[in-house]
Amino acid sequence: MKDILTELEDRRAQARLGGGQARIDAQHGRGKLTARERIELLLDEDSFEEFDMFVAHRCTDFGMEKQKPAGDGVITGWGTINGRMVYVFSQDFTVFGGSLSETHAQKICKIQDMAIQNGAPVIGINDSGGARIQEGVASLAGYAEVFQRNIMASGVVPQISLIMGPCAGGAVYSPAMTDFIFMVRDTSYMFVTGPDVVKTVTNEQVTAEELGGASTHTKKSSVADGAFENDVEALAEVRRLVDFLPLNNREKPPVRPFFDEPGRVEESLDTLIPENANTPYDMKELIHKVADEGDFFEIQEDFAKNIITGFIRLEGQSVGVVANQPMVLAGCLDIDSSRKAARFVRFCDAFEIPILTLVDVPGFLPGTGQEYGGVIKHGAKLLFAYGEATVPKVTVITRKAYGGAYDVMASKHLRGDFNYAWPTAEIAVMGAKGATEIIHRGDLGNAEKIAKHTADYEERFANPFVAAERGFIDEVIMPHSTRRRISKAFASLRTKKLTNPWKKHDNIPL
Repeated sequence: MKDILTELEDRRAQARLGGGQARIDAQHGRGKLTARERIELLLDEDSFEEFDMFVAHRCTDFGMEKQKPAGDGVITGWGTINGRMVYVFSQDFTVFGGSLSETHAQKICKIQDMAIQNGAPVIGINDSGGARIQEGVASLAGYAEVFQRNIMASGVVPQISLIMGPCAGGAVYSPAMTDFIFMVRDTSYMFVTGPDVVKTVTNEQVTAEELGGASTHTKKSSVADGAFENDVEALAEVRRLVDFLPLNNREKPPVRPFFDEPGRVEESLDTLIPENANTPYDMKELIHKVADEGDFFEIQEDFAKNIITGFIRLEGQSVGVVANQPMVLAGCLDIDSSRKAARFVRFCDAFEIPILTLVDVPGFLPGTGQEYGGVIKHGAKLLFAYGEATVPKVTVITRKAYGGAYDVMASKHLRGDFNYAWPTAEIAVMGAKGATEIIHRGDLGNAEKIAKHTADYEERFANPFVAAERGFIDEVIMPHSTRRRISKAFASLRTKKLTNPWKKHDNIPL
C-alpha cells in the first residue's frame, strides 16, 4: 500500500512540474507566472480542487507518442473566490506552448458543463500558441466544442477570460464570446492572423504588440475590457470583479457589508454643473460620490471614453452604471459608445444587476464618418438594450438630454422605473440656438430678434419642468441628495417583476 501512495505522490509531483523546471524558469524569465501559480493567486487559499491531473494526449503522429506530459497543457478544476464557487481552467505554456489538443479541449469542456449544471462562473486563463498542429482537425474539433459551450453558457453563468500570453487563430474566439476579457500589458496579445501572415497576404509590416497587444484591444478594437501591468494585478482585479457578480442567472448578486450612510448628503454636487452650459465637468466625480465608499469598478475605461460603464454598490448591492462623459466629445453618443454601453446593459440585464443611468447627452455625433459607419444601427443597439431590459432602471439627468439621445438613455418611454432630473437639466428636441434657427428662420438676418427668440426658447425648454409636467420625469431632485434618492429608488425596486413577451430570441440590430 505504501508503494502505491508513494507512486501517487511521485506522479502528482511530476504533473505539477508541467513541461519541466527549465520551461518554468523561462516562463518566469518572460515576467509571467506559471499556470498553477495563477490559479493559486486567483482562488482562496487551499480552495482549489483539481480535475484530470493525469490526462494525457492520444496523438501518435510526428513522434508525439514519446512525450505525454500529465495534464496535457491545461489545469482545470474549481475553487472559491471570497467563499463563492467558481470553475477555472489555466493553460500551461510550458507544455507544448499551451497548445490545444483533443484531450486539452475535453478537460475545458468538462468544467464548462459542470459550471452550467451547477450554476457557477467560469474563469479561463489563456496562455496558448493555438491549435496543436500535430493533431490536425482533432484540435479544431476541440475548439469548436469549447465554442459551443461558451454559447450555451452565455447569459447563464458569468464567463471571464484572462489573456496572459499569446492567443491566436481559433483561440481568440472563445474569449470573444465570454462576458469580460482582461489582458496583461507587454506579455499578452490576441489576433486571428499573426504578423507573419499579415505581411505575406497584405504586405503590411506590423509587430505582434501593434497588431493585437493590450493597448490595441483596450483603446482601438474594444475586444478587451481592461489591461493590467502584470499577472498579479490582473488576477487581483478579477477577484474584485467577481465580487460584484451573481454566480448565475437565477441568483441575485452578492450583498456586501457597507459602512456608508445611504442618506449621505454631498453638498459639493450642487456646484458640479458649471454655469456655462458648454463647459465640461467630470461625470466620474458624481459616480464616486454616490457609490458606497466611493468604490467604482470601471469596464472598458480606455475605449469610447465619451461613455462610462462599470459597477458600484448601493447599500451593499451591485448596480451597473452607464454615464455620459461631458469631458469627451461633449458626451455625445457615437458608434463606439453605443456598442460599448449596449453590451454592458445586456450583461446587467442577463444577470439581474440593476442599472443606474447618468445622463448629459447633447445628441448623436454628426458627420459622414458616423453615418457611413452605421451609427443608425449601432445607436439602435443601445436603444434596444435599454428597452429590452427588465431589471430595475433608475435614471438621473444632470444637464443636457437632447433629441433621440434623450430617448435612448433609459428614458421613461423605455420602461425606466425612476427618472429623476437635477434642476440644471435641459430636456428638449435640440439646443436653443439650433431650434431657434429652424423655428424662426425668417428672422435669421436679424441678430437681435434671433437672440431674443433664443432666450425665450431657453427659458421655455432649458429646464426639466416641461418633461416633469408630462410625467416623463418623476421628480426634480437636489443634486446633493442624489445618493439618498437613488438608494431609496433601488431599494423599492428589489421585488420588481417584469417579463417580456415570449419569443425564441430577439433580433437585436447587430
